[in-house]
Formats: sequence, structure tokens, C-alpha cells
Amino acid sequence: MTIEAVVFDIGNVLIEWEPERFYDARLGAETRQRLFAEVPLHEMNLGLDRGAPFRDSVYALADQHTTWAEEIRHWHDSWLEFAHRDIPQSVRLLRALRQKGVPVLALSNFGIGTFELALEAYPFLAEFDQAYISGHLGCIKPDPEIYARLEQGAGLPVDRILFVDDRPENIDAARARGWQGHLFTTPEAWAARLVEAGLLSEQDAQ
Repeated sequence: MTIEAVVFDIGNVLIEWEPERFYDARLGAETRQRLFAEVPLHEMNLGLDRGAPFRDSVYALADQHTTWAEEIRHWHDSWLEFAHRDIPQSVRLLRALRQKGVPVLALSNFGIGTFELALEAYPFLAEFDQAYISGHLGCIKPDPEIYARLEQGAGLPVDRILFVDDRPENIDAARARGWQGHLFTTPEAWAARLVEAGLLSEQDAQ
């Protein structure tokens, strides 16, 4: 089946996002595990991904867990250190697809404030033909609504969309709607999938 558009997740596909690494470096793995066990940081982050205010949400959680307040505030104050580098080959693949005239879209769980930070740090995030960011949409993967919003906006046959994401549940939800999917493990494997699909040559995908 001919692919008419490629949809990228962002976190851990185009940009490494690893808060655990940040806290391990500051606290050590054992203390970081206690922090994450005692404080619902990832639950709070899902609220950000649904559009909750960035600073207010993080600082409110810090006020609720005063023992960890300083460390919690880093989720806002040091966020770019969580997303500390891009994945260069994935970025090259995005740009190679665009040079070939393949529409390239983003579908990502990302807060409004955090995406603004990421855009400033990583200008290539402005290069998508369309970007579907959960914080702006008020829904997150793998909820069916966010996939439907992209389908409606892009106006493409679902079986001609190729979606790459690093989380199996997000790929499964896309495939359940008829999309083609690739579970991201390495940029090399993603490059090979694009070559297999006939979207890039092996030289383009290097």
C-alpha cells in the first residue's frame, strides 16, 4: 500500500526525553526511585500533556510534597535537561522525507509550555507540514480521539499513513484504526522501514 504521509512521535523518536536520567545524576538511582514512588510525577506530566498549565501544575505538586519540593520544581525549572539532545539520524530522515515531497506530520503527547521550550531549543520541530500536539488538542495518545483529530485534519486514507512511535500501546491504537505503524527502537531500523516502504533510497536514509 502506497504511503501518502509519515507521522512522527517526538519524544524518544526525534528528541531524547529522560527525566529519570536527570534525577539519577542528581540523586542517585535509589533516591530517584523513592522520589518517583512517593510523588506522582508522571501522572502530573500526563496532565501537562492534556493542556494543564506548566509552571502552576509543577509548583502545586511541589507544595503538596514539601520533602521533595526542590526536586519536583526541576520538572519545570530544568525541563530542557530532561530533553537534553536530539536524535540526529531521525532528524535527517524527517528532512529527507520532506525533500522527497512526502508530507510529514507530528502526533505527540506534549504540554503547551514544554512544547514551546522544545521549539526554541530544537527549531526542526517547526518543519512539520502539520503538528498535532496533545496539550493544544486536550487529548493524548493512545486515546482514539487524538488519532481521529489527525485523520480529520490531514484528510488522508488511514491505511496510507505510516506512524512511528516508541510506545507499543500508541502503535497498537494506530493500527487498530487502520494506520501502518513502526515501533521505534533505533533510527537505523526506522530508516530501513522507510526504505522498505519505498519512501527513501538507502542513500537518502543514511
